[in-house]
Amino acid sequence: MLSRLATRSGLAGRQQLRAFSSAPGLSESHIMLQQMCRDFADNELAPIAAELDREHRFPTEQVQKMGELGLMGVVIDPEYGGTGMDYLGYAIAMEEISRGCASTGCIMTVNNTLYCGPVDMAGSHEQKLEWLTPVASGQKVGCFGLSEPGNGSDAAAASTTATETDNGWVINGTKAWITNSWEADMGVVLATTDKSLGHKGISAFLVPFPTEGLTLGKKEEKLGIRATSTAYLIFEDCHVPKENLLGNLGDGFKIAMKTLDAGRIGVAAQAIGIAQAAYDCAINYATERKTFGTPIASHQLIQAKLSQMYIQIDGARMLNYKAAMLKDEGRPFTKEAAVAKLAASEAATFCAHQSMQVLGGMGFVNDMPAERHYRDARITEIYEGTTEIQHLVIAGQLLKEFKEASA
Repeated sequence: MLSRLATRSGLAGRQQLRAFSSAPGLSESHIMLQQMCRDFADNELAPIAAELDREHRFPTEQVQKMGELGLMGVVIDPEYGGTGMDYLGYAIAMEEISRGCASTGCIMTVNNTLYCGPVDMAGSHEQKLEWLTPVASGQKVGCFGLSEPGNGSDAAAASTTATETDNGWVINGTKAWITNSWEADMGVVLATTDKSLGHKGISAFLVPFPTEGLTLGKKEEKLGIRATSTAYLIFEDCHVPKENLLGNLGDGFKIAMKTLDAGRIGVAAQAIGIAQAAYDCAINYATERKTFGTPIASHQLIQAKLSQMYIQIDGARMLNYKAAMLKDEGRPFTKEAAVAKLAASEAATFCAHQSMQVLGGMGFVNDMPAERHYRDARITEIYEGTTEIQHLVIAGQLLKEFKEASA
């Protein structure tokens, strides 16, 4: 599959492949994937990112091309339309795409980890053929319905219900802040099937879009990632067949938590891509802009900012690679994914702010991408669990490890 991707991107026959100096030890296939995504980001995304943001326009053509390149189901088995690479490759690809356009990176990570991930994890062979293959191959787009208007970070408090009938399930309730909602062809939706069981009474369902009883709310006006669609999913007596139950009854919360663990690797990569784009903007400007006859990059204050930005990006990248490699090895990675997501979101926010400082007044106008990076960075501290939730996850894992070591 990767050789097909490399050929399509013009990589076949290249004697040298440029890789980040901060990413030693990557395999040839990882470097090829990195370069392919970098070329795509530079040629297809970066030139139109500002326009997509300004017009709040979903990058339909670019997403279709990404599907053809195998980027909409990176870790999914080729049997089900995916590329069959590992999570390290996914992290690398996500970072490069997000460097070119954070909105497109968001669309990609929702499709890969929040939709394809749970279907691949819990779906039967028949479900995967029907519900995974078209999305992993990029022919269709998926979304993930977990959050609700009144529940915030409490994923276990699902007010949306699914009531069993003779021939299926009837879903009622509202899901909030659902990315890809307006473009989605299908979604994974979490709903309470037995309220008395608490989080063990939540189940996951496969829902086609559009379908009777499902209404989309208005597209939200957002601070950043404005080329994505974000809206409520409103269920009013929405019927789905029995075979649309994903996994076993009551597995929904477990599926959601595992999905979010993997999703944090994708969001971390998105944040690193934003941070890298902000750094690139800053260093390019610093080497070209002159004050008192010399480039501002020669000033110690500017050099310190560039150094700090680089350190944060490099550290977050290595932490995310660690989380991805642990997942690839089948080892626990919940803590490491939360650490990576936290470090990456902090790096994105810091680098976006420092980039605007380096650019001065030019950083405050939309003629330069610095202000877009600043807006896009903010969401990485919120979705897939807020900064505060990441600290709770990390602390919980640390205490668990301490108790196990002390037993």
